[in-house]
Amino acid sequence: MRSSPATPLLLPFVTFGIYSLVWQVKTKNEINALGQKVPTAWLPIVPVVSFWWMWKFSVGTERVSGLNRHGAFWLLVLLGPIGAAVVQDQFNKS
Repeated sequence: MRSSPATPLLLPFVTFGIYSLVWQVKTKNEINALGQKVPTAWLPIVPVVSFWWMWKFSVGTERVSGLNRHGAFWLLVLLGPIGAAVVQDQFNKS
């Protein structure tokens, strides 16, 4: 799970947002490999369902990295790439 926090922060701007989805899929796979149950990666592209998926992702994040699920959810939803950088930093610390 080690990756530079600058990667999810800067690459979405270079790839016009596509790397955000790539980062979510890669991180979801790593969370699931550690025994959590984050649903399929197709759900983030469905407009309303994406919030539910982000919540499930945040619950897995809490169990793996210790970052509060509410904090992770709001960071990712409201701050996008900045929130992803914070979450990646927490993954790196755990």
